[in-house]
Order: sequence, then structure tokens, then C-alpha cells
Amino acid sequence: MSNRITTELLQVLACPEDKGELLYIPDKGLYNPRLQKLYPIVNDIPVLLIDEARAVSDEEHAAFTAY
Repeated sequence: MSNRITTELLQVLACPEDKGELLYIPDKGLYNPRLQKLYPIVNDIPVLLIDEARAVSDEEHAAFTAY
């Protein structure tokens, strides 16, 4: 799993829950810092289903938003 997301794709993707911008976290997924949820990327395809997102700890949030 390479988790490669192009800049162009990232510009058009949005969180399915709050419709806001997502952060690309290499080898982790797409992250919504407002809701502290991480969406997986499977076979280079973002899985933007609310039920597939996982909650992120405060420590992970701090690390993800430090980019």
C-alpha cells in the first residue's frame, strides 16, 4: 500500500461528514483535524465513508497537525 495522493486529488476531496478540507498524512490516510477522524486509503483509493473513519487520539492529532 503506497498511499499516494496527488495534490490535484487532495484539492477536490472533502470530508463526507463536515464537507471540510482533509490533510494527507503519508502512510496513514486522510485526516480531518476538526473532527479528529482519519479516513483510510486502500490501494491508493481514499475510503471516504463516515463509518470507515477512525477516531484519533490527542497525541496523534498533535503529530498530524504539526506538518
